[in-house]
Amino acid sequence: MVTRRQLLGGTALALLSGCTGMTPTGTDGEDATDTPAGTSASTTADGTYTQTPHTGCQPGAVDVDGTCEVAASGQNAEIFDVTGLSPITAERTTVGTAPGYLTRPDDDSTYPAVVMIHEWWGLNENIERMAEILAGHGYVVFAVDLYDGEVATDSERASELSGRVRENPDEAVATMSSAVEGLRGRPDVTGRVASLGWCFGGGQSLQLSLSDADLDATVIYYGTLATDQATLEQIDGPVLGIFGSEDQVVPLEDVRTFDATLDEIGVEHEVFVYEGAGHAFANPSGESFRPDNTMDAWEKTLEFLDTSLPL
Repeated sequence: MVTRRQLLGGTALALLSGCTGMTPTGTDGEDATDTPAGTSASTTADGTYTQTPHTGCQPGAVDVDGTCEVAASGQNAEIFDVTGLSPITAERTTVGTAPGYLTRPDDDSTYPAVVMIHEWWGLNENIERMAEILAGHGYVVFAVDLYDGEVATDSERASELSGRVRENPDEAVATMSSAVEGLRGRPDVTGRVASLGWCFGGGQSLQLSLSDADLDATVIYYGTLATDQATLEQIDGPVLGIFGSEDQVVPLEDVRTFDATLDEIGVEHEVFVYEGAGHAFANPSGESFRPDNTMDAWEKTLEFLDTSLPL
C-alpha cells in the first residue's frame, strides 16, 4: 500500500491560484457543469436546498439532443495518476440496507471506511472508478446508490432522479446512515468512517454529516451548503470543503459564511477555493474541468482522510 499522508490540523479558508499558490482570505456532472446565467440555488434552515434546473453538462459538451458524455474510467486513470496502488477487490452488494458498490484492498488487514456519494448522474462507471482508486490508497469504500440502480445519461432524467431524492431527504439520509453503520460493524473496518461526495453528492455528504449518523470526517466537493449556526452545530467534524471561486451553484459568499460559521462554533475544518474554477471543475466530462486543480484537490482529500481516519 502507498504511504499514507499526514496533514497539519487547523482551520482555514484558502484561495488557491493554479494548484500551488495559496493566499489566506481570513474567512471557503448540475453535477457536471456550471449553472447557466439566470439560474439560482437557495438553502433552507434545515440545510436542504432547492435549485433551478439547468443543463447538467459542461459548456461545449452538450449534444443536440440534450445529452452529454459523462466521465469515463480511462479519464480518471489518466487524471489521478493511479500507479502504485494496492490490489483491490470490488463487488455490487448491500451494506446495511443500502445498495451500492463496495471495494477494498485485497488482503486481510483492517482499514478506515468511506461512504462515497455520487453526482446527480447516479452510481456510474466514473464513481465506481473513483471508489476503486480510493480503495487502492488503503480504504474500504462503499459508493452508495441513491437511485436504486438507475444511471442517468441525460440531464432531464438526472434532474428527475436527484429531485426525487431531495424531495425525500429523510429516506436518503436513512439509506446513507445505514451504510455508515454497516461499514462500522464490518470486521475489516477499523471503526472509523467518513463521507465524501461531489456536487449533488457533496450536498448529500453534508446532509449525512448533519444527521444522527456518527461520522469521523466529512468531505464536500462543491455541494450546496447550509450556513446558519443552528444547523451547522450538528455537523461531524473535521470537515474538508473544496470549491471554485466562479461556481454559480455554490456562491463564494456562501462558502465564506460556511467557513466563518464553522470557525465560530469551533468545528475543525479546512476550506479551499480554487481561483477561476467553476462548478464541477473536478469532473473531466467537459470544458469546466480543470486538471491541475483536480489533482491538487485530490491530494488534499487524501491528506485529509489519512489524517482524520488514522489506522
